Amino acid sequence: MIDEIVEMGFTNIELSHGMMITKLPGLQSAFKAGKFNCCGVHNYFPSPVEVMIDAPDAYEYTSHRPYDRKRAMELTLKTLDVAAQFEADYMVLHMGSVPMNPARWTKKLTAMVEEEQDETKKYERLKAKFIKRRAKKGKLYYSRAIEALEQIAEKAAELGVRLAVESRSRYEDMPTETEMIALQEHFKDNPWVGYWHDFGHVQLKHNIHLLDHKEWLATMEPYLIGCHVHDVYPPKRDHRVPLTGELDFKSLLQHVDPSLPHTWELSPSRDKEEIKQALEVWKAAFPETL
Repeated sequence: MIDEIVEMGFTNIELSHGMMITKLPGLQSAFKAGKFNCCGVHNYFPSPVEVMIDAPDAYEYTSHRPYDRKRAMELTLKTLDVAAQFEADYMVLHMGSVPMNPARWTKKLTAMVEEEQDETKKYERLKAKFIKRRAKKGKLYYSRAIEALEQIAEKAAELGVRLAVESRSRYEDMPTETEMIALQEHFKDNPWVGYWHDFGHVQLKHNIHLLDHKEWLATMEPYLIGCHVHDVYPPKRDHRVPLTGELDFKSLLQHVDPSLPHTWELSPSRDKEEIKQALEVWKAAFPETL
């Protein structure tokens, strides 16, 4: 797997969720052999042994179940240990969610955009109701997320791994944009906590009119640790190969320090040749990000 990634032209690799523990020895051997640099990891890595699918949200810090909150913390601290072993600079985190059914909210708004109903009063009423209800329900879950992050940050500081709180694709997830700003301000004096911008996730929210992508990225620029780079086929197909979809990277990257990680996070269904071709175009267009 590592050989294939390196052959495509990448030498900095983020070790991500969904990776079975049985693959860890091979990854360690490749790392010790100097085949790649581990820029970061994505929680949980490796995947929990009891979870048979790629499920980074199998356990949440925001859960009502004490066991789930405890398991989330255990897995996160283990991931931090692994990150340190691979000399990673950062660990990307999901912070949980609130108990709101996406089928009633995010997915319904997205379906209305697909049906070109997003300029109707019905759409505006649904969106306004969604935002209001999410803000009201979010307080308890935000406090749980902050409490968890404070504990995780202590170990992150010991190990020298920065915590990158990721922008999410659904408004039901933690944190919303309002919560993200509050979270970053809460930790503004802690150098081990920052913001991770996922271009695809944010674009999905942009496409259902919950934010303006460029304005949001400009707002979060002071907190930015790095970003997941992938494209979107509107309105909802993300993790496409960069420069093949709707995203205006030339404009958006004006708000990203080029020295920060620009990690390509692609769907496993993407074609190898398409990735290689896009990488060559990226190198020519944005050499300062390499």
